[in-house]
Amino acid sequence: MAWKALRMSRFVERHPAWALIAIIAIAVLFWLIFAVWPPGLEETIGRKRVFLNALFNGITLGGLYFLVASGFTLIFGLMRNVNLAHGSLYLFGGYVGYAISSATGSWVLSFIVAFILTALVGVLLQVIVFRRMEGQDLRQTMVTIGLSIVFADLMLWACGGDFYQIQTPNWLIGPIELPLITAIKSSGEPVYLRYPMVRLVIFAASVIIGVAMWLALNRTRIGMIIRAGVDDRDILAATGVRIQLVFVAVFAFGAGLAGIAGVVGGTFQSLSPGEDIRFLLASLVVVIVGGMGSIPGAALGALIIGLAEQLGSVYIPTYAIVVTFLIMVLVLAIRPQGLLARR
Repeated sequence: MAWKALRMSRFVERHPAWALIAIIAIAVLFWLIFAVWPPGLEETIGRKRVFLNALFNGITLGGLYFLVASGFTLIFGLMRNVNLAHGSLYLFGGYVGYAISSATGSWVLSFIVAFILTALVGVLLQVIVFRRMEGQDLRQTMVTIGLSIVFADLMLWACGGDFYQIQTPNWLIGPIELPLITAIKSSGEPVYLRYPMVRLVIFAASVIIGVAMWLALNRTRIGMIIRAGVDDRDILAATGVRIQLVFVAVFAFGAGLAGIAGVVGGTFQSLSPGEDIRFLLASLVVVIVGGMGSIPGAALGALIIGLAEQLGSVYIPTYAIVVTFLIMVLVLAIRPQGLLARR
C-alpha cells in the first residue's frame, strides 16, 4: 500500500495538471451519480435515470469485455501468441452454453461445459498451431485469421444464422433497487434506480475472476513460472520446468475464459454470426488501451471502452463507435505501451 501511495504521489508531482483533471472528473462523476439533478441539467442532457442506466450498462459491458480480453491478454500480451481466432472461441463458448442450458435447464452447468470444451479447443490450437510457429508473428496472424473464417463458417453451418439468447435463471430474473435517486416525485418521495440483477451478479463475478487472476500471476509460484517463461524460456527450461506444458495450461485457461464470456454475452445480450469479429476487435482495443500482458490494464481498458460505447450510444449514437477508436488512437499517441502496461 505504501508503494502504491508513493507511486501516486510521484505521478501527482510529475503531472499536476493531469492529476487535477482526474480529481475534477471523479468529483463531477460522483456528483452526477449521487446528487439530485436540477431541472436545468435534465433539460440539457436528459433524465438522470437514462444516464445511470447507460453508466451501469457501460460498467457491466466492461465486465463482459474484461472476461474476453483477459484471456486474450494472457495469450497475446503475456505469451506473445497472436491468436486472431479468439473471437471464435467466444462465439463457440456461447453456442455451447446455449445448447447445454437448453438441454439441461442449468445455467451454471453451461458455464462449466463451455469452459472445458473451449479450453480443449485452446489446447489443440496451442499444440497444433502455435507450438510450430513460435516467434513467427506474421504466420500466426495469417493462420489464425484463416482459422477464424473456417470456425465462423462451421458455426454458421451448425447453428444457422438465427439469434440465440441463453435463458436467465429464475433466481436472477428481475431488477434490484439500488440506493441511487433518479428523481423526486411531486409528493417529495424519492424514486430509486432499478437495475437487472443478472448484470450486477455477472459484473461481480468478473471482478472476482480478475482479482484471482492477478493474485495467481503475481503472488503464486505458477505465476512466477509463467512470467519467467515469457521473459526467458530457455533459462527456465534449463531449471527442469516443463515450459511447454505450462504454456498449454495458460492457453487453455485463456481460451476457457473466452468460452465463459460467450455464455455471459449470450445471457444478457445475444449470440449470432458476426459476434466473433465484434468481440475480437473489442479485445484488441482493450488490450491496446490497457497495456499488453496486464490484468489491471485489461480491467481498466474494458471499463473505459464499455463506458464509451454505452454513453456514446445514448448521447452521440452516430459517433459511438468512432469514440471507441478515438480513445485507442489517443492512448497510442500519448502512451503507446498502454495505460497500465506490464513492465
